[in-house]
This record gives sequence, C-alpha cells and structure tokens, in this order.
Amino acid sequence: MSSTSTDHSLDDPLFPIQDFVFGFTTCPSAPALPNLTNVPLSDSALGIHKNTGKLTHNVVRPPPPVRRSSHPEPESAWEAGYPKGSCSPKTPLPGGLGFYLAGPKTFSTALERGAREAVFSYRMMLQKDWEWVKGGKLPGTYGGVGELAYRCSGGRQHDRCKCFNLRLMWRENGMGELYAYTPINKTNEKALLAVPPFSKTNSDYGISVGKGAWTFEPGVWTTIAERVKLNSLGEADGEVQVWINGQCVIHAKGLILRVDEESHIKGMHFQTFFGGHTPDWASPKDQHAWFADVSGVIVH
Repeated sequence: MSSTSTDHSLDDPLFPIQDFVFGFTTCPSAPALPNLTNVPLSDSALGIHKNTGKLTHNVVRPPPPVRRSSHPEPESAWEAGYPKGSCSPKTPLPGGLGFYLAGPKTFSTALERGAREAVFSYRMMLQKDWEWVKGGKLPGTYGGVGELAYRCSGGRQHDRCKCFNLRLMWRENGMGELYAYTPINKTNEKALLAVPPFSKTNSDYGISVGKGAWTFEPGVWTTIAERVKLNSLGEADGEVQVWINGQCVIHAKGLILRVDEESHIKGMHFQTFFGGHTPDWASPKDQHAWFADVSGVIVH
C-alpha cells in the first residue's frame, strides 16, 4: 500500500490506495486534502443517471448500528427498500435501488480521457434482522465502450468484449463474493476461477469470484472498496481488487478487461436487489439497507 505524499493521513478504509491523482467523497469526516473534493450525497453532484424504473434512493438519516466502529457513523445515506417478495428489477415486484454513478464532472471527464486505474468505495449497512435467502447484488465498478458499457450484465453475450461489470454479491448466510462480467476468454476465466476460496462460472455467463472470502454482518457499517486497473492493450495485465473494512479479500490479476482503446472505466453500477430473478431468491419480508460515504479516486 502506498503512502500519500502530503502531510495528511487518509486513515480510512474508504481509501485503501492513498497515493492518487485526485478524487471525490461524500464522507464529511474525510480529511481536507487538495486532491480530494467533498461533495453532497445528491444525484446532481454525483452524476447519477439511468435510474432503474420506479425504484427510489431517498436520502435519510440511517438507524444507529448495533455496534460502533472506529470511524464516524454516516449521518445521511441512501435508503434501499426490498419489499416482501421482491427480487430482480426485471420482475413484476422489483426491490432495492439501481442507477449508474459517474462522479462529479471533473472526475467523469478524467475517466473518459483514459484513466487506467481507479478505486470506488462506500459504506453500507443492512438492517439488524436481515434475512439473506440465496443472495443478492451490491454496487460495483463498470466500464466499456460508450453505451455498450450499460449492457454487460444479465446474460448478454453480444459485444461482451467491449464491457465489464464488477458488482459484489451477498450469498446465503452472508458470504460475500465478486460477481464478474468480463470479456469472455480463457485468460479471464482461468484468472478469475483461481481466486480463493471458491469461484465458479454461472449459467448467465457471470463468474462468482472468491465466494466466502468475507462474511457480511447485519446491523453494522461495512466499508467496501474496489480497485480496477485496466490492462494495457494486447496484454493480460488488468487487475481487480476488493477490500472489506480495509482488509484485502480478493485480488485478481492477469485480466483482459478491454480490447479496445475506447473502453474506459465509467464509474459505479450502483445497484442492489435480491436475486436472481425467480421467487426462490425473493426477500421473505420487507427489508432495508443504507449506503453512504460514496467515494472515488483516480490512481493513474
């Protein structure tokens, strides 16, 4: 882990890579650094677009956690509601929230101009009596070529070489994993399936990566950070790294995340829902989760 070149310390798991060019955060307690801009938790400030259907992401004051952490608790957060019986956004009763987040204008412009490496992070808390069922999606990084970047998940095969989608998942009993859609090739398959403790391909062409590498705990704030490094064109040197509460739990190397110079890191696919898309994945009761301290930094 690199150390920052300033006199300030980013002793916060939101920023596992401390040596970065510039970035943004909605965390009010983040240190005042010249290369880190504090912005409000709002659609306009964060470049939010393509909101899913009628799903909302209201800003609320979240409930207190069942256990304190060493970092200040978020005082405002997006609230996601998962009605009883809800699952995928494609079903008659969707739940959760869903949109794409590009970050402030200066940040999104830098991504489009060819930033090679970035870290996105946030804190999340599931209600204290959360029921896991079979699993569900959580926000992660996405990218690709133009509009093709928005159509990488859900089993699509066409133009998969021109996009990537790297959301997280919770599984049964709170086990965590990276749920990866990357260009379909043997190089990526070999690298991702080698990630411990358990990885496998799925019927919708996504890959479950590192299932059980960590376990979520309801009722407490969890800090999630994800680093994506694009490969050099023609090389298999891309990387994806995940930290949970400051601890590296997944680090996949030797990836091909792009085959086109116009394929860029776009931002976050800020999506969460139960599923899967069949009733056996659905939430068994009305449930809520909260998302706060959304941040992003460009490393290179």
